[in-house]
Amino acid sequence: MAGKMRLEDRECPLSATLGVVGEWWTLLILHDAFDGYTRFEQFQENLGISSSMLTSRLRTLTANGLLERRRYQTRPDRHEYVLTELGRSLRPVIVALAAWGNSRLDPRRRSMILVDRETGAEVEPVVVDRATGRELDPEHFVFAAGPAAGPVMRARYAGVAPERKPG
Repeated sequence: MAGKMRLEDRECPLSATLGVVGEWWTLLILHDAFDGYTRFEQFQENLGISSSMLTSRLRTLTANGLLERRRYQTRPDRHEYVLTELGRSLRPVIVALAAWGNSRLDPRRRSMILVDRETGAEVEPVVVDRATGRELDPEHFVFAAGPAAGPVMRARYAGVAPERKPG
């Protein structure tokens, strides 16, 4: 996927992430994995995806460490695809994307909602800063060049935020 990126985007974490998970089927496979699907046939039946496309996406997810391929049967060999810790770390992203989609629908038109497992009450996820608990609104939180930023990234974010003092 790196060949599809502009040179200046190669250091951008958003571009790098989209190179791994930014494809339609990939996000849907991950969503199914979060719902407990592990087997090729389950993914294929639920998504209506071709076997060649599913094979390709599962290979990519496995190669990038988001899923682990495990044998669950011999004679014939059968494998399942289990979320890794890295894969599980994407759950908040999937939750946020689904919530964003639902926020644009009339509540009666939502086919899937996020609920509290104990109470059944619908919840509305927000992204917050772990240190302060503050919602990451654009008024108070912005992107800035990081320590490994090259010239293009530094120019893009020049003057966006005060310089941080090391240590």
